[in-house]
Amino acid sequence: MTNFRSDFLKILTERGFIHQCSDPQGVDGLAAAGKVVAYVGYDCTAPSLHIGHLLSIMMLHWLQKTGAGRPIALMGGGTTRVGDPSGRDETRRILTLETIEDNKNQIKTVFSKFLAFGDGGHDALMLDNAEWLAKLNYIEFLRDVGRHMSVNRMLSMDSVKLRLERDQELSFIEFNYVLLQAYDFAELARRYGCNLQMGGSDQWGNIVTGIDLGRRMGVAHQLYALTCPLLTTASGAKMGKTASGAVWLNEAQLSAYDYWQYWRNTEDADVARFLKLFTTLPLDEVARLAALEGAEINEAKKVLATEATALVHGREKAEAAAETAKRTFEQGALAEGLPTVEIGGAGLKSGLGLLSLFVEAGLVASTSEARRQIKGGGRKVNDQLVTDEKAKLSESDLTAEGVIKLSLGKKKHVLLKPV
Repeated sequence: MTNFRSDFLKILTERGFIHQCSDPQGVDGLAAAGKVVAYVGYDCTAPSLHIGHLLSIMMLHWLQKTGAGRPIALMGGGTTRVGDPSGRDETRRILTLETIEDNKNQIKTVFSKFLAFGDGGHDALMLDNAEWLAKLNYIEFLRDVGRHMSVNRMLSMDSVKLRLERDQELSFIEFNYVLLQAYDFAELARRYGCNLQMGGSDQWGNIVTGIDLGRRMGVAHQLYALTCPLLTTASGAKMGKTASGAVWLNEAQLSAYDYWQYWRNTEDADVARFLKLFTTLPLDEVARLAALEGAEINEAKKVLATEATALVHGREKAEAAAETAKRTFEQGALAEGLPTVEIGGAGLKSGLGLLSLFVEAGLVASTSEARRQIKGGGRKVNDQLVTDEKAKLSESDLTAEGVIKLSLGKKKHVLLKPV
């Protein structure tokens, strides 16, 4: 996959986005002619996407930026009602229609940072598969679509096979997910001329099933599959997971400052790879930053953090996060840009337990974890080391700014503000 004519596949190759492609030369020809119509599906299982979704979002971004064609962001208002079994060890929780709709509306907001929407030939589209899935008649669907699907093939797919091999329950509703996703591809092909589905490597089986279904249902043009790798960090950890949970893209779920900090804490061995994947910096600049060694690699990490945050939260918030970190870590200031958690002012008058406050601030998951951190010397209040696990905080601990600063190690800080 090296001698591509299109800028789209050249960039995806150089930056490390491509895992598998059903027909590289076919996709390259369409991209060179500006005729790709590609979609990625996003189920609405939470009110925000997380950075595990960023690879496919960036693929849509590069598709549009290089003039290769039209990107489609498909909201799973219909498929979320079923639940994708891919990569799961247990059945997904069934969400109410109201929750799915609310999640969908919140998820939508991130795409405007990466794609330009409109009515032009290469302008992005945002669609919802509930538009066609919610209207399906079950008997007609079995007759017109289900007859083209092989149960033998479905049982051989990793998303199904692995669950069965582990004797883990796979519900009938989940078993049907692959059929619905395949139908999405065929429907988008018929309605919008879609010819390429992209996604993570765990979606390969679902995507090629959609190609086969489209052919069997009479889609006239060729359909293609393109997947990106499922990333892990250099140490083997799953990308986008931290001790406190997922690294969300929406600011309501994760502050711009905490998002910046996630990238700032990248392992040395991952800096070059993440600069290629999660920023739009020119590759010669990426190479310059990747060549930094020793303590200088921290400068590359700061650039990664600022550029990655700028894409999701905007340049102003990214630079504010960088400045907050600089004041907090390098100058020892009580930076105003730190995440703030409101606490009851009345409770503070009588004294609030330190352990529970660390939990409320989101720095630890439980009071037992807070106790262990204190014993290990990892907790500070207003930059002063805490050794008494039974300590209480009161109004006397408020700084001149009217807040209390809690710290976990050197890099995680939260301000408590009484209300």
